[in-house]
Amino acid sequence: MPFIDRKKELSFLEEKWLEDKPQLIVLWGKRRVGKTELVKQFIKSKPSVYFFSENTSNKDQLRKFSLSIGKFFNEPLLETRGFAEWEESFKYIKEKNRKFVLVIDEFPYLIQSNPAIPSLFQLAWDEYWSKSNIYLILLGSSISMMETEVLGYKAPLYGRRTGQWLVEPMSFDSVSLFRNEKSFEDRLTHYGIAGGIPAYWLKFDEDKRFYDNLSEHVLKKGQALYDEAEFILKEELREPRYYFALLQAIASGKRKLSEIVNSTGINQPTANKYLSVLSDLRIVEREIPVTEQMPHKSKKGLYRISDEFFQFFFKFVFARRSELELGMIEQVLVQIKKDLPVYLSFIYERVSIQIISKKTELFFPFRSIGRWWDKNEEIDIVAVNGETDSILFGEVKWSSKPVGIDIIENLKRKSKMVVWGGKNRKEYYCLFSKSGFTQKLTDIAKKEKILLFEGERFLHN
Repeated sequence: MPFIDRKKELSFLEEKWLEDKPQLIVLWGKRRVGKTELVKQFIKSKPSVYFFSENTSNKDQLRKFSLSIGKFFNEPLLETRGFAEWEESFKYIKEKNRKFVLVIDEFPYLIQSNPAIPSLFQLAWDEYWSKSNIYLILLGSSISMMETEVLGYKAPLYGRRTGQWLVEPMSFDSVSLFRNEKSFEDRLTHYGIAGGIPAYWLKFDEDKRFYDNLSEHVLKKGQALYDEAEFILKEELREPRYYFALLQAIASGKRKLSEIVNSTGINQPTANKYLSVLSDLRIVEREIPVTEQMPHKSKKGLYRISDEFFQFFFKFVFARRSELELGMIEQVLVQIKKDLPVYLSFIYERVSIQIISKKTELFFPFRSIGRWWDKNEEIDIVAVNGETDSILFGEVKWSSKPVGIDIIENLKRKSKMVVWGGKNRKEYYCLFSKSGFTQKLTDIAKKEKILLFEGERFLHN
């Protein structure tokens, strides 16, 4: 499988490489997001040392680091004897005075093996490497540890980095390339499980249909994705059972804090604390109507699982694990097939927001985009720009029938309820439909310049 996308990240790393000065670059992001492959792509044509930190002792870490440095500088003695301490390795690299990339992957494991590591690397940078030719990249999947021990204000390395990049999950159009010849519906259903995590897409067989991939790689005991969500939570968290309860509640539709508290039995201060941790891990987010003037003070916040894999797992799989442990995959599939269309409608909303965010030339430059709701009314897509007093309203339909004029009429009705902008605000409309549109709606859309998207495809201006 060829390397896909990550053009912005590679461009950033290349620009830093061309600068005539030492670099300390921090890359971090959730597990499986593709940080390692990104870095390997960057260093493949450059002099480099790639060191993977394992969950082992400080002595073993230093020995393996010595071996990697010894091989790169062709020092047989280093490969056998090794460095006696970390500072000796820092000084050795400085004295070689060679421009090369030093990648330390899973830097948090290095910290776990020796809590003094952040201070030691501060020493390395201040005393040796800040006046060398080194290009140092520190990678980490433990978001919380990277943000506190490396990027945080109180961290020893604070102020030393010359660049940083949070590696985000890939967009739908990028990961779609993993199933490039497949239909939009096929790619979107797979996205409903794998989201923007390339490692998950690579688990699926290209020539198999969605339910076959689901059965064989997610629902089947012993497969990598079967235990993936639990593995990540247990790796990151001390009390995973509380987080399981919170995620299951949100996935089942409990989105208000009061609903989550009532469903889980976890008191509100504790629930707030744990939800904040899940937010830091980029698994959960608090969603606010996009038109709110002061989001942090809004009482309309709803929690949602922002990671598609976790959303799918806790909605469809977690509560049925006892059946899956007994190999009752077909019975579980029956319920998934029944509930999947409603789930995919929410996934289509997320994807639609991604699609029009890349087509602002059709509307206006968005300053903010998301959903809107108030009481019993909601709009799937609302985008705004206060400077131009422009607002976009959009509806997304994942149905087997073409969308008719009732949808646009209802959208216009709801748009009048949205309190935002001036009296003469400029209003735009767009519709997304999996199954296209009726001829009557198409004619109205042309006349009123309502933009239509079938699947992911823009139909007309």
